[in-house]
Amino acid sequence: MSKRIVCFGETLWDVLPSGSVPGGAPMNVAIRTQSLGLDATIISRIGVDKLGIELRQYLKKKQVNTSLLQTDKKFPTGKVDVSLDEKGVAEYDIKYPVAWDKIELSKASIEKVKKADAFIFGSLVCRDSISRETLLSLLEYAKFKVFDVNLRSGFFDASLIEKLMKSSDLIKLNDDELSILSNRFGSKSDDLYENIKFIHKKLQLKSICVTRAEKGAILFIDNVFYSNNGIIVDVVDSVGAGDSFLSALIYKLLSQNDHQNTLNFACAVGTLVATKTGANSKISANEIRTIIKQFN
Repeated sequence: MSKRIVCFGETLWDVLPSGSVPGGAPMNVAIRTQSLGLDATIISRIGVDKLGIELRQYLKKKQVNTSLLQTDKKFPTGKVDVSLDEKGVAEYDIKYPVAWDKIELSKASIEKVKKADAFIFGSLVCRDSISRETLLSLLEYAKFKVFDVNLRSGFFDASLIEKLMKSSDLIKLNDDELSILSNRFGSKSDDLYENIKFIHKKLQLKSICVTRAEKGAILFIDNVFYSNNGIIVDVVDSVGAGDSFLSALIYKLLSQNDHQNTLNFACAVGTLVATKTGANSKISANEIRTIIKQFN
């Protein structure tokens, strides 16, 4: 029987200069884990509008369980307007309030989380009190809690981030986010490894994974460091690469205890996605094996 996971949080459309594409980290993780062979369910909320209908259809096409994808008659389906400056740097306008800000607690969602092997959530969904309180309630029922830190200007509550980190079994964040949070919690060091150990001890955490873009990633689990230095590839589209990395990491953690192999697999999947167009592009087992062979 496949391992079961539940992803909680934003489902939305990224409105790019080239057109609109489905987005939202929890949704991307649900889609990628489903493609890897896990049984994925999304808990989110969409509007009763054209964008919501298309989003539900998209998720069903990707075989993600949408039975807990709520509909909202008042608030619209989420959108993020993405603009590019003259240097090609993206700026994001995350619309608020939208349907995924209003995710309600239900008996069905509680039962689904109870039975899940992993419960994945991020910090952005906590910007509204309704979705935030639903998340905090569901965390009480989760067996294995995975926190995908996603610091966004205007939606950054350090005390809440600390609370969520302390309640989680695995925390995934990038090196910039680690630096910001380590400094916020009192670290005086600029060393990545020292800051991982600092924040691990300071908050009495369990496991931490830090992504470093093309430089790979570091996993600190059972008080042991595992690292992957990454490889240089021609990046086509980095959107969703981190979500696919996390999906692959969870997939392996739920099926084996070889943590170095787990990290290598996750880095390979994230790297591959960056070489293709779109967050949910298709990748093959042979492509993953080819990338892994290139790691030192």
